[in-house]
Amino acid sequence: MGFLARWLFAFGLLAVTYNPTEYNYLAWAAQHGPNNLSIAVLAGLLLLIGYIIYLRATLRSIGGFGMALVLAVVGAVLWVLYDLGLLTLDNGNLNTWLGVFALSLVLGVGLNWSHVRRRLSGQADMDDVDE
Repeated sequence: MGFLARWLFAFGLLAVTYNPTEYNYLAWAAQHGPNNLSIAVLAGLLLLIGYIIYLRATLRSIGGFGMALVLAVVGAVLWVLYDLGLLTLDNGNLNTWLGVFALSLVLGVGLNWSHVRRRLSGQADMDDVDE
C-alpha cells in the first residue's frame, strides 16, 4: 500500500502542476495569477516543496542513471504497446497524460526504492536512522 500511495502522490503532484486540461497550476497561474498573486506564489511554493522532497529522495535512492533507466523501461513498455497496436499516439492529450504517468513512475520508484532494497537485501541505507 505504501508504494501505491507514494506513486499516487507523485502522479497528483505532476498532474496538479500540468496536465492537458485547464485544471492545473500553470494554466491557472497564467490566467488568474496576476489577480491572485499571493495565492499563486503560495501554491507554487507548496508545489516546489513537493518536487524538492521527491527529487531529492529519488536522486539519493536511484540517482540520475536510475531515473534514466526507469524512464527507459517505461518508454520500452509504451513502445511495445504501440507495436502491438494497443496504443496509438495520435492524441496529444493522451501523450501528455502518458508523460505525466511516466514521470510519476520515475518519482514513485525513486521514493520507494530504499524500502524495496531494504526488503530484498536486508540492508538499510546509511540515511536510515529510524531503526
